[in-house]
Amino acid sequence: MARPMGPVRLRKTNYVTLAIGAFLVLFIMYFLVADGTDPTTTSNSANAPSIRKPTTSKAKLIGDRPPVRRFNLNNVTITPNPIENREAVLILTPMARFYQEYWDNLVKLDYPHDLITLGFILPKNKEGNAATAALQAQVTKTQTGPLKNRFRSVIIERQDFDPPIVSQDEGERHKMENQKARRASMSRARNSLLFTTLGVDTSWVLWLDADIIETPPTLIQDLASHDKPLIVPNCYQRYTDPETGKPAERPYDFNSWQDSPTAQDIASKMDPDDIILEGYREMATYRSLMAYMAVPEDEQHVEIPLDGVGGTSLLVKADVHRDGAMFPPFPFYHLIETEGFAKMARRLGWAATGLPNYKVYHYNE
Repeated sequence: MARPMGPVRLRKTNYVTLAIGAFLVLFIMYFLVADGTDPTTTSNSANAPSIRKPTTSKAKLIGDRPPVRRFNLNNVTITPNPIENREAVLILTPMARFYQEYWDNLVKLDYPHDLITLGFILPKNKEGNAATAALQAQVTKTQTGPLKNRFRSVIIERQDFDPPIVSQDEGERHKMENQKARRASMSRARNSLLFTTLGVDTSWVLWLDADIIETPPTLIQDLASHDKPLIVPNCYQRYTDPETGKPAERPYDFNSWQDSPTAQDIASKMDPDDIILEGYREMATYRSLMAYMAVPEDEQHVEIPLDGVGGTSLLVKADVHRDGAMFPPFPFYHLIETEGFAKMARRLGWAATGLPNYKVYHYNE
């Protein structure tokens, strides 16, 4: 049942509540329409200059950013006169052991050192650690020594993968059963070093093994003077003849060759992942090896065409690498590493050349 409604009583107006509400409304409106001036500024200072928050100009922001650098590779010369044209050379060396003779020979190169960048890559193992320490000591000594000996820059890298063979002894390195894994690892090291060091102004890349201890001081300009995309000298080794007791020399690197029908026939019967190896009697290829083409009485700069190259000392025009020629760590037409590199370069239109009478010398263990 509905309750009868009695008389209605109205509450008295609370003026204090109205005053507080009005103040809050005005306070909020003030901050909504504020123009950023100092809230402590009074109306008496209306004629004073307004105080603005500090701002950073766009010009300063742009100036703090790294500048955009533009390079025109058409201006990078690669000529038979590299010293005259001030052409930058990148010398790259995969290194497992450090030989003082290698470094001494490097310092003796008479190509202007301010145009030479050195790049090294070493394995992360006990021998690699020892080699890195010895290398760093020589780099410090040279780079703080006479100005004429200081190189443009030196880059030292460490491999992020383990070498497939623990021992670096010559006999173990050259066992036939170790070659595929060993040379695949070498390819990875070479490619890592190349891809991280090739500069936009590099004209020439000289691949120089860490156990090459003797070259002519004019090695770079001598090889460059032939103006060939890939050019390789003959790698020999000095030793003492056990029969005569006299100093002698013998061929060392057998990876520079001219192909043969026999080798091509062997390749045609191989599985896709098999590789042809040179210098092993178990796999007679009957290729023409540059190692046996040296003729002492012939001119030093006689040229021959090659189908495969070794990497003990190899000068490459930087554009060959820029075109994509690298060292395949996998069978490429049944070739791998430097020999695969020569094949890849040929597929890109770059031919290899050898100098059978121009010699460099390998360390004798």
